[in-house]
Formats: sequence, C-alpha cells, structure tokens
Amino acid sequence: MKALPFLILVALTSSLLPAADNNERRANTVLLDATGVQNLRLATEVNEPREFEETVFALGRIEIYPGNRAVLSSRIAGSARDVFIKHDHSIKQGEPAIVIESRQVGNPPPRITINAPISGLVSAVHVVPGQPVSPEDTLAEILDLSDVYALARVPEQLASQLRSGQRALLSVVAVEGETFTADLEHLGALADPVSGTVEAAFHVTNRDLKLRPGMRAEFSIVVSQRSNVTSVPRAALQGTPANRFVYVKDFELPHAFVKTPVVTGQSNDRRVEIISGLLPYDEVVTQGAYSLAFAGGGSLSLKEALDAAHGHEHNADGSELSAADTASSEDADAHGHAHDSAGDRLWKMVSGVLFFALLAVSFFKSRSS
Repeated sequence: MKALPFLILVALTSSLLPAADNNERRANTVLLDATGVQNLRLATEVNEPREFEETVFALGRIEIYPGNRAVLSSRIAGSARDVFIKHDHSIKQGEPAIVIESRQVGNPPPRITINAPISGLVSAVHVVPGQPVSPEDTLAEILDLSDVYALARVPEQLASQLRSGQRALLSVVAVEGETFTADLEHLGALADPVSGTVEAAFHVTNRDLKLRPGMRAEFSIVVSQRSNVTSVPRAALQGTPANRFVYVKDFELPHAFVKTPVVTGQSNDRRVEIISGLLPYDEVVTQGAYSLAFAGGGSLSLKEALDAAHGHEHNADGSELSAADTASSEDADAHGHAHDSAGDRLWKMVSGVLFFALLAVSFFKSRSS
C-alpha cells in the first residue's frame, strides 16, 4: 500500500518525459535556411582529438636584437663632404654612407669614405654636408631588423614554468591578424620588484620587417602539450562561466544547429579544452556562433524540417507520430475532422492511471475488511 503513491508518480512522470524532451529539443534547435547560413557567415569544424598546448600569457615589447645595431663615426677630424644615407631608408653592407674631408692641408685635402658596416635600415642621421666632425661624434646609426628580440614581462609566480628553447606565439597590436613564432633564449637574472615580473627574451625571425623596436606585443608561451584532447576554438564557446555551450550542426536536418551544453577544462589563446558534451565527429560552429543565439525561425518549422528529412509526418514539437496518431490523422483526413489532440491524449492517459490506482485502493481495502 505504501508503494502505491510512488507507482502512480512514476507512471505520471514517465508519461510527461517525452513531451519535456521534445520541448527541450525544440527550444535548443536553431533552424535556418540557406540564405540565413550565408548571411551569418557560419563556419564549422569537425570535432577530432588533437594536440593541446597549455600556455602562459604575458605582455611585452619588441626590441633590437643584440649585435644588430651599428654606429657610424669618423676616425679623423674634418668635415662631412657627402652624406649618401637617408633616415629610414635601407642600405647594404659595404655601400658608401658618408665621405669625410680631412682638415689636413692638401690639394685636394685627404678624404675617407665611411661604408655601412651592416645591412639594414638607417635609424638616425646626425650629420649634414659641410658639418665639422670629430672621431668622438656619432654620425649615423643602422639597425638590422631581420632578427629582433621580443621581451616579455612574465609574472614571477609563473616564471618557474619557463625553460630555454620553449616556443611562444606573438600577437602584435601594430600587425593585426598575424602571429609570429619565437623561441625563448633566456630569463632575466633579476626580477622587477615593482611590477613583480621576470624578463623573458625571445628570438624572433623578422623576414618581412613588420616588427619594429618599441611595438607592444602579447605572448602566449607554450609550457606543455597533451595529445588526444577534445577542444574547440575560443570563438565557438558561448554562454557564461557557469553555463557554457556550443552549437553543433544537426546530423540529419539541413541548416539546423543544436545548442549543446559542454564542460570546459584548460584554455589557451586559441582553443578551449572540452571535457564533456561533444561526441566524436560532431560538427561545431566555429564562426558566427554568437549570432545563432539571436537567429532562428528561418522559413521552416521544426516539424516541416523533420518531415522533409525523414519523408513522413511528425508532431508539431518534432516528436515521432505513434501508430494511434497516424491512424487518427488518416481518419481526420477521411472525415474532415481531427480526433484527440496531444493535450486530450495526455489527459486520457493520466485519467486512466488514476482510475486503475483507485481500483487498486478499493481492492486492497476490501481485502483488509
């Protein structure tokens, strides 16, 4: 007798579960048409395990690589006869830069030519033709920017994770949309007590000379790698920290995307680890995911989309029609009216359960008396 109310509750709950599942499915499915997909510029990625890099983030700047700066000066006193170099212009090693005419008497006075000691860009010119010069004067400076230093200020509590030879990806504000690969050469011997950071010097190959000393940089320093990790691009992840989700392309409905809750793990500057929520080969929306939360509707309802995909009728909430539903639908087509609605069927089911429960109560009462 004590178990009877529990059995009634189980029966009622079981009868309501399919409707709840279908309502949830309908609420979490975004239906578009081909035009909607194109307008939102959606892009997807197939979920496959891959290498995942754990990183340390830091800020810093681009600086001149040691040994890549040259200063031009004259070994004799005199005056500048010719100045061939121009500020911010390139010069090759060995090309004439400045001609100095000596103060010694002669006809003509002795002259020396100062050639460029390295190839690079002229960063400064401190002399003009006719200007008196002395051996202690700095006449010009040349920078070789084919290699540069990227100096990161790493928080001191993270510095212990860094080792010489580790790789970093650099994003530079002045070079939008491009990343640069750098290798860690050394850590600073001293920490900065004011900022609480340690300097990490990275060697960067600067083939196109896009990086210039003084530019600000963001560092993503790779400290470890793991294999066979499920992850998605950062742009694919939506929601709040307590409620993360992604959009997955429906495996059978065209232009349909299902909001799928996920549990996240580690993250780096490009990707986020997914601990649970995704299946192998799920097609995850990686571009336009944010817009999907405000999209939907399209030209098809969920019922119409499923009918077209499966070739048979479905309920308005997308659930499969039962045999009784199909017979009722056919009878309605034949007689011009419909029989029980979904609400009527549910009420009849609940009433039936309650009826049998009352019979059972009466039976047990009669036995006890």
